[in-house]
Amino acid sequence: MSGLNRRRVLAGAAGALTATGIAATAGTAGSKSAAAAEAGVASPPFDPVKIGPDDLRYPDLTRGMNQRWRSKPEHVRMAATTDQVVGAVQEAVNANKRVTVQGGGHCYADFVHNPDVDVVINLSEMKNVHFDQQRSAFAVEAGATLLELYETLFKIWGVTVPGGMCFSVGVGGHVSGGGYGLLSRKHGLVVDHLHAVEVVTVDASGKAKPVVATRDADDPNRDLWWAHTGGGGGNFGVITRYWFRSPGAAGTDPGALLPRPPETLLVNAVSVSWSELDEASFTRMVRNYGTWFANNSSPDAAGTSLSSFLMVNHKANGSAGLLTVVDGTDPDADALLRDYLSKLFDGTSVQTRPMSEPVGEMSPAPELYQPMRLPWYRAARLLGTNNPTLNDPTMRGEYKSGYLKNGFSDAQIATMYEQLTRSDHTNPASIMVLLSYGGRINSVPRESTASAQRDSAFKMLVESFWSDAAEDSANVDWCRALYNGVFADSGGYPVPNSQTDGCYINYPDMDITDPTYNGSGIPWHELYYKQNYPELQRIKKKYDPNNFFRHSQSIGLPSA
Repeated sequence: MSGLNRRRVLAGAAGALTATGIAATAGTAGSKSAAAAEAGVASPPFDPVKIGPDDLRYPDLTRGMNQRWRSKPEHVRMAATTDQVVGAVQEAVNANKRVTVQGGGHCYADFVHNPDVDVVINLSEMKNVHFDQQRSAFAVEAGATLLELYETLFKIWGVTVPGGMCFSVGVGGHVSGGGYGLLSRKHGLVVDHLHAVEVVTVDASGKAKPVVATRDADDPNRDLWWAHTGGGGGNFGVITRYWFRSPGAAGTDPGALLPRPPETLLVNAVSVSWSELDEASFTRMVRNYGTWFANNSSPDAAGTSLSSFLMVNHKANGSAGLLTVVDGTDPDADALLRDYLSKLFDGTSVQTRPMSEPVGEMSPAPELYQPMRLPWYRAARLLGTNNPTLNDPTMRGEYKSGYLKNGFSDAQIATMYEQLTRSDHTNPASIMVLLSYGGRINSVPRESTASAQRDSAFKMLVESFWSDAAEDSANVDWCRALYNGVFADSGGYPVPNSQTDGCYINYPDMDITDPTYNGSGIPWHELYYKQNYPELQRIKKKYDPNNFFRHSQSIGLPSA
């Protein structure tokens, strides 16, 4: 990263030179705008930019990671500051133009790029990460990516947030949907450390304005903060900035205001050959995974320092794989990993081997077959960038998710095995992933944040990747067959009950609103938000009464 594409960092009270050569001090007086002052820059790095259909940049900026979803807006507006976002929104309101917002571009669905959008506001150059002394919190602009955030927080202050693994995920959408990753079992969701959010809203008169909402109990805008602790992006306005500080953290030392990552991570990756994975062994492995995390899902469980993804590609891939990380400073880390691996493969006939081929979304990682202790940031960077799909310019994808409180039944596992071994579907990049959850995530009451799933043990993600549009139907149908089949007893979706607990809004599913596939009788918004949806609707009415900000699965205005 170089030039204007690098972050502009403030290192503590003295500040630092930004990558563009601008001297910065937090809270500088005399800045061109209040937003610029808070961000620690003396002036915007560039004036507002409009990119229309005749511009060579237009094709790149009217699509995200998933090439199934593209848009043809009148223009894309590149923004550098909150003031510029306010101007872009106001212009769109005045002209009655439909707006969507793009940060990192990882949206699985059509929320950003769709045929109805007139203006895409692109925040990808708003990447500033600094310590805001006035708020005693870390300010992060919504266009920063996770790896940029991790790098700056760690290198300057030695702290982090428990966010996702993929390096190029944008902070804006990741945080608003809850945000979780490999450190979440030990430190909770990202939003459990969210102190404040800045949102450009549009009031009933059509005026665009920035609103800062904090976690403080006496903040009149606290409800807007709450809505961004799991309510999803694109619902209430344009998120331009977050501030992070853990609840209860105090003092003037930035290094004490967010979690400190472990000094090392114990990292292990193994694979299993499909030639050894008969139905009996597959059933036992999946059952063992669910049992282990169900037994270790409480906040005080001994296994909260361990997180693990079981990645089962279609048999055409040749292998299934397991990625496991443990806090390397845990004195029982090695024993915990050995015990976990022993229990996961107990009763199976398989032999683990190095991951010498792509598994899940990961590239080969044979060097991790023998558990390896790595410095935390090196491990985060290695795992975050070891994903070829993130850089594939042709990638098309389909995704479906579920929260699990307990393991799967034998009938559900049989459906998985049937679909993963189908001879009429041979895409090696069709995948079922089980992702660890619970631990400290489950220490937060449901009503405290908009993230309602607070007693689950692990998640399920069904996904498929391909490049040719002619293969859309085959891959979407495969995902439906596996997912709807597993949850057939509840109408094809993981409804809130004793075993399952709905779906993850950050893995949006285009079928969830369609009764052809969601026959559960549970509306899509209850699957995402459970009992929190009416409150989200109330907040929607308060801050976006004209429903200016909307997409195919956005929070709706209350009917009365």
